[in-house]
Amino acid sequence: MPAQQIAENLAYINWTLLTGLAIGAFAAVLVARLRTSATRGFLAFTAACAVGFAVLAVLSDLGLPPRLTRPDAAVVDVPRLAALALFVVLAAGYVIVLARGRRAPVLGGAALVSGVATWFFAAAAWGGGFPGSVLLFVQLVVLGAATGGVFAAMILGHWYLVTPKLPEGPLVLISRLLLAVLVLQLGLFVAWSAVGAGAPGAETSGGFAVLVGPWALFAWLRLIVGLAFPIAVSWAAVQTARTRSMESATGLLYINVGTIAAGTILAAGLYFGAGILV
Repeated sequence: MPAQQIAENLAYINWTLLTGLAIGAFAAVLVARLRTSATRGFLAFTAACAVGFAVLAVLSDLGLPPRLTRPDAAVVDVPRLAALALFVVLAAGYVIVLARGRRAPVLGGAALVSGVATWFFAAAAWGGGFPGSVLLFVQLVVLGAATGGVFAAMILGHWYLVTPKLPEGPLVLISRLLLAVLVLQLGLFVAWSAVGAGAPGAETSGGFAVLVGPWALFAWLRLIVGLAFPIAVSWAAVQTARTRSMESATGLLYINVGTIAAGTILAAGLYFGAGILV
């Protein structure tokens, strides 16, 4: 049963969600610090949340059951966990720097690189070899950008309630970037469904068969709940932020936190449960 196969891989789905929240939110903080006038309080708080998610991801990683996707997967587990632990250390250092009002782009960039390396080593272990690992790496990156990005945008929306004089630029930029990531995800969904992309050896087929096969319910939920609806809501959030209707924008982003997180869970469940990329 598809639902049972997804349930059997909940540990990997949880890992995907936590790393996405951690690394994606940190990336949003780095962009906001270098490109906008976002307040020090928002930057430090969101980066601290990213560190918290990363610590949970480390604990999740330590409890992952083995996957038989490649004979040397256990060897690749070591650099993945090391990269994730390094991200925790560097990101925590960046939180201290932000709290002191400094920029430290090198430290922030190094933390982000270590986070992306975590996804790289994960894809190398779980992708089943080239090109599956490349496709899984792309999937993990875009899932993280969307999941962590919407979390950071929602926190930023709250900041306007206590900092009314903050320019609308930071929220507009983060919301626009979030919208762009979601549109990219929709494009990947169409392309991957058309060719039947997935893990080597998985029962995948092209011609959008995933939308009518045994996994159709989860694929349609991923498309409608995790992509189409959040795109519409993100567009509305951008428009309301541009007109400084910050309470409305924050409410819309609240909705998107739930729908995008659900989409990430569905996408991870489809990959780890059936080897399907959407």
